[in-house]
Amino acid sequence: MESKKKNTLVNFKKARSHIDRIVKMVENDDYCIDIMQQNLAVIGLLKSAHQMLMEGHLNSCFKKAISSSNEARKQEMIVEILKVGKLANK
Repeated sequence: MESKKKNTLVNFKKARSHIDRIVKMVENDDYCIDIMQQNLAVIGLLKSAHQMLMEGHLNSCFKKAISSSNEARKQEMIVEILKVGKLANK
């Protein structure tokens, strides 16, 4: 498995582990600030994974589509990137 894909997967697995911990913390009525800190750690991991996925996509699928002669596919890829970017900024 390539390095970037492996790192992305590691981030998702770490986030899943943190979420399991957060659920237990909420069930145990742990201190709110401790729960929020764990939540922020998950958000950071997911943002990092998102960035890695975006970089991989731009350097592979997007680059391939843009270098092709298929104008419809080029436009479709641009719309997809803008849509994902908009969702990421919500």
